This record gives sequence, structure tokens and C-alpha cells, in this order.
Amino acid sequence: MIPANPAPRGEGPALELLVHGVGGATAQGVLGDPRTVRITGDGKAAVFRRTEDAQAELHPERYAGRPVPEAYCWSNLTSGNGARALWLLLLPFMVANLAHWMRPGAVGSRRTTRVYGALVRLVALSLTVLLTAAACEVALDLVAWQCAGTHACGGARGRLEFLAPAHGGWWSQPGRRLALAAAVPTALVALLWYLSNRTWSAYESQRPPVGPRAAADGGADTDDGGEDDGDGDGDEGEGPHRPALGRTGFWYGRRLVARLRAAHTAAGLLTVAAAVTGAAARHDRAAGATAPAVYGAVLEAALALAGCAVLYVVLRRGRSERRLDARLDRAAVRLLPGAAALLLAAGLGYACWSRPGWVSAGSLPGEESFRVIVLAQGALVVALAATARRLHRRARHPRAVLGGLGGPAVAMLACALGGVMTGGVAQRVADWLGGPGVIPGPPVLLSWQASVIPALLAVLLVPALWLALRTWRTARRLAPAVEREYGAARPDAARSRRIAGTRARARLTDAAPVIVGVVSATTLLLGAAAVVGAWRSGRPPARTLADSGPLLATAAEAAQALGSWLVGLGFVLFVAMGRRAYRDASARRTVGILWDVGTFWPRAAHPFAPPCYAERAVPDLTWRMCTWTDRTGGRLVISGHSQGSVLAAAAVWQLPSAARRRVALLTYGSPLERLYGRWFPAYFGPAALAGLHEELDCWRNLWRPTDPIGGPVMLPAQGRGREVDRPALADPLVYGRCDRYPLPEPILGHSDYRADPAFAEERARLLARLAPPLPRQGPASGGTRADGGAQGSSGRSSG
Repeated sequence: MIPANPAPRGEGPALELLVHGVGGATAQGVLGDPRTVRITGDGKAAVFRRTEDAQAELHPERYAGRPVPEAYCWSNLTSGNGARALWLLLLPFMVANLAHWMRPGAVGSRRTTRVYGALVRLVALSLTVLLTAAACEVALDLVAWQCAGTHACGGARGRLEFLAPAHGGWWSQPGRRLALAAAVPTALVALLWYLSNRTWSAYESQRPPVGPRAAADGGADTDDGGEDDGDGDGDEGEGPHRPALGRTGFWYGRRLVARLRAAHTAAGLLTVAAAVTGAAARHDRAAGATAPAVYGAVLEAALALAGCAVLYVVLRRGRSERRLDARLDRAAVRLLPGAAALLLAAGLGYACWSRPGWVSAGSLPGEESFRVIVLAQGALVVALAATARRLHRRARHPRAVLGGLGGPAVAMLACALGGVMTGGVAQRVADWLGGPGVIPGPPVLLSWQASVIPALLAVLLVPALWLALRTWRTARRLAPAVEREYGAARPDAARSRRIAGTRARARLTDAAPVIVGVVSATTLLLGAAAVVGAWRSGRPPARTLADSGPLLATAAEAAQALGSWLVGLGFVLFVAMGRRAYRDASARRTVGILWDVGTFWPRAAHPFAPPCYAERAVPDLTWRMCTWTDRTGGRLVISGHSQGSVLAAAAVWQLPSAARRRVALLTYGSPLERLYGRWFPAYFGPAALAGLHEELDCWRNLWRPTDPIGGPVMLPAQGRGREVDRPALADPLVYGRCDRYPLPEPILGHSDYRADPAFAEERARLLARLAPPLPRQGPASGGTRADGGAQGSSGRSSG
């Protein structure tokens, strides 16, 4: 046990490195002072101190018995300028990327692990194809084919009049209209490539510091062209002595993201080329035009070969993590998108071939492609579930969500989000162009998918009502326990119910896997039913069931109308949220909370997902801790709140043993076990956290029963009684009024842990456990001062 009143083990500098959680925190708020100084860093992420502490190392006598507070602020990595609002369009990609990291961790299952990673990458690729196909549906089918080819739609809109057949212009032929409209999905693919390439240069291409840990792991990688010895899908040696997050190359995904970006860009361009070329080739075969038909067949064969090349690149092994993999697959990165662009250009030229007798009627041929995509996604998710279940049986993480099926469930949610977004865009554009009375409208499958949304919501009512009832009953049961816990002499029923209700609602976080599982399973079944209904009938649900009796016909018509309205409303709200986030910094910080949680992991599955901020934040923290402890010989406690505790733990994993002996870890409101350990068992499971506890002599975790996010780490005591979890903190601090607290104390939940007296107490004990300070070293090269003070312009005030 830690002694109640630890004695200081020598005089010397001590540093407290504070790492905030989600929500766009500022240095002034973290340090509790409006006057702050940037010590090191830039506008995206930096280390700050209070102005009076900027030169603390030069005056250690002023800080006897207390550490120097220092804040690492990383909020601008996720909620900076207005362009981050565009990341809302990438939400399905981000969710699919999360599924990659949710696999169960089973030692000795490298082949199964790689199959899991390959399946997730295929799901991610299908989302890129789906998004591009949706853009083709809107621009090529609804606008260029249906609206421009119909006098009631195209002739009534002045901007589309030059495309109308009655106009008789050069663009009036269907193939040329399709070629012109192809600029829209092509621009979308180009935008995704640009965003991915820009963030790749800012995040993945920034090499982490190569220090003692890198040397021990084999040094940086070189451009020797050799094969990977590590794999982003999992290596051997994931035990406590070499956890995945402690590998040198884990936070350096430059090679994999570049390769996947090339493959997804090529897949998007090939989708556009297939939509344009396929329509023209069908017409030429039906018309008996020999030369154009042969040219079209050659183009389609070339597109198929290029698609196989894309699949090969996506299915290749993941990435090297055991060292800094600085290589680039230049053939794939350069040739694959270039070849796809050339095929697209050839397809556009082929579509512009003069075909005077070609008339656009009905929907654009190729509607069945949406059904193929949805079926492929369902099959991939089922295969992913079988693979994850096999891994879980070997790993047997007792608290892994959904019995190891968290990754497949989240992958299904990513597909559902992609379907809702694409269906909403197509439905709104079709309504804007005139609706069913003017044009045929979007593919029938989208109507069937919209019709099952009310059924999905009805199914969700059952677990929602069950959780509400369970929370109410739990709150009633906890109220007497709260009074006994505080020893209330005069119980206040309202106060007891409020505290008990807060605790009961905080437990809802542990029930989230149930909701995710129900939504995913129901979505899979209803999606399969929608595909079967659309394939067999070829008509919307209302028309298909019109002759099935008045009750069934009315229900089908109501479901189709309500589902279409809900899809449209969701799309409108989504666009409104993005627009507000673009203009309003506070709204952007709110949206940034989503990215704070969802973009912690590297882009190992989808290159168009928002970038991983931890690839910048973790090396920053590691470098700061290494250099400060090495130059000053002092003690350092890194304290992380909420998501900051995850960053702090990841950084400690990266420390060399010499620096780790001088570092203590203080976590509070931490989701390390409650969320990350359950949802990402291969990386934060019991074995990984136990390994961190074994390597780190000083670690303490604070939590409250009223906290809906943080919780205990639940690690047994190691060796000399080094328990991690402190008993649950009281929240509120006191039950009623007393001499010290004459006014009612608030229920803090997930916030203000540092205001609890236990925080300062545990911090002092951790610092006392660390080794005595080492002799001060002289200034080292590299431009950083040994006293840790500001260097050059980094000493300017940020407030």
C-alpha cells in the first residue's frame, strides 16, 4: 500500500504534464489562468505554462513540495478551422476505420487476424464505391439522363435546357450529357483525394522521434524494398512485454495510408468510368454497332482488370509497426490512380461518340449495381463476424463487447450510415427535380431501404423502453444506499433521488453494446429484406403491395412515405449541422468531440477517414517527457482526463525504460477499461493494461460512480501492492450543508476531478514514489534549453 503521508525523496524539479479530454479545451482553462505562455509546439498542438512558471527550472526553490503545472493542448487537431466541418461527410469512413481496431486480440492467430483486417478494408472500399455510385446516381442518372431527357423537367429548367434533346445542341445526346455530368462524381473523388493527401502530409508523414525505444526495436526503416516484418493487422508478441501501442511504428501510418489512398481514388474513378462506359456499351450492343461495341467491350475489360488491381492493393498486408516504415509503394501510389484516370478519360471520349438515334428513357441502365454493393456489404459483414468470433474464442476477453462482435457490428453501422446518406441525397435531388410525376426517380432499392427505417425505429423502442425501466428501478434501489453511504443524519429524499438517478444514468454507458448489437442485427436483416423485395418486384413497396389488401397496402404506403421523409429530414439536419459547424466555432467544437473519440486510431482501413490526431499527439507527449526528464533529471507525473488519459497511456507505452522510471501516470475520468478495454480488446484489453501496470511502477486512477465515461481500470495489485484504482470518489463531496460546505455541492459526474482533494493527494504520493532527482545535465544540442524554458518565439503569450 502507498503510505498515507509519504516523505519526499529528495529535492529537485517536478513537473505535472496535464492532458485534457474532449471538447475543445484551452490552455487558459486547463491551467486555470488567463496568462499563459507557449513553451513549445505550434498552432495545432502545443505545451503551455502559466506566465509565472515559464522559467520554473531556474528557480526550484519556489516550487518546494509542488510540481510545475504544464498543459498539452491538442484540441485544434480535431476542431480547428472551418474546413473541419467537411469531415462530417466522412463519418461512414471513420466508423469503418474504427471497426478495424475492434478485433479481439488472440496471440498466435496471425492468419485469422490478417483475414479480419482484409475484410474490414474491403468493407471500407465498398463505402467509397457506394459514395461515388450515389454521386453518379444524382449527376448522371437523375440530372443528365432522366431530367435532361424529359421536356417536363429539362425544358422547364433554363440551366438544363442546352442538354434537352429538343434543343438539338451538341450536348443533347445522352452519352455526351453523361460525359458532362461525370464531372460531378469525378470532382468528389478528387476532393476526397485532396483532403486525404493534405492530412497525410500533416499527420502520417510526420516522423515520430527516434530514440532509445526505436533503437531497441531495430531502428528506422529504410527504402530497401524488403517485405514487412510487422503488420498493422497484428504481429506476434502482443503480450504485456511488447504491446501493440508500444511499438515504434504504431503511430506512423505513412506507407499504408498512401497505398490505400491510391486504391480508393482509383476505385472512385473506375466507378465513374464504369457508369459512363457501361451505358454507352449497352446501347452499342443493342444497336448492333460493331466497331463501337468492340471498343466498349475492350474498355469494360480494362476496367475490370483495373478493378482487380485495386482489390489486390487493398488486400495486401497492412503495415509495419515494429519499426518506422518509411517506404512507399510507388508503383501502386503513382500508377494505379493514373491508370484509372486514363481509363476514365477514354470512357468519356467513348461516350461522346456521336449516336444520333440514342434516346434516354426511364432510369439509367445499371441500377442493379446498388443491389450488388449492398449484398456485398452484407456478405462481408457476415464473414467478418465469423472471423471475429473465431478470434474471440481463442482470446476470451471476458468483457469484450458483444462476445467479440463489436467490430462487425460497427462495420454494419458504417454501411447503414453510408446507405442513409446516399439515399437521402438521391431522394432530395429527385424531389427537387420534380418528383415521381416528372421523372422516374432514384433506384427502387432506395425506396425499399427507406421503407424499412420505420420498422427499425419500432424495433429500437423495445431496448430503449427496457433501458429506461431498468434505469428507473436502479435509481430507486440506489437511493437508500446513497443515504447509508453518506451517513445522512437527516435524509433528503429529493437529494437522494438526484444522486441515485445520476449514478443509474451513468450505468447506461455499459448498456451501449446492447443498442449497437440490436441496431446492427436489425439493419442487416431488414437490409437483406429490402434487397430481396427490390430484386423480385422491381417496383417500390407501395406499388408492389397495392393489391395485397387495404391494410397491408396502407401500411406499405405509410412506411414508404415516412421512411422517405425521415431519410430526407436526416440529410437536411446533417447538412445544417455541417453548415453551422463551418461558420460557428462553438458548434465546430461540439462536432469536434465526435472526432476526438473517433479519430484516435490510425487510418488503417479507410484513407478518406478524418486523420488520426494521436499520430501527432502521442509522439509530442513522448518527446516532451523524454527530453524533460533527460535534461533536468527531475520527476514527472502525466495526468490525463477522459480521452487525455488514453493519450497519456499511449505515450507512456512509447517511453524507453530509462524515462519511464522517472514518470508517473495519473488518470481520472478515464475510459481506458470501460470503453477502450471493452471495444478494443486487442490493444486495451486486460493483458495490455496489466502489462502497462507491470512496466510502470507509479499509476493511479480516480473515478466516480456518477461518471458516465470514466471508470475503474480493474487491475489486481502487482508485486508490492501497487493497486491502480483508488476507491470511488464521493460525488457530490458532501450530502448536504455543513460548516465547510455551507452551500449545496454539485454533482460533478465526468468533470472537475482536479477540484477533488483526492487529486492533489494522489499526485503527491505518485511523485514521492518516483526515484530521487538525478544530477542536472548541461545544455544539449538541438536548440532546446536544459531548463525547459521557452525557446525563441515559443515564449510568446497565447492569451
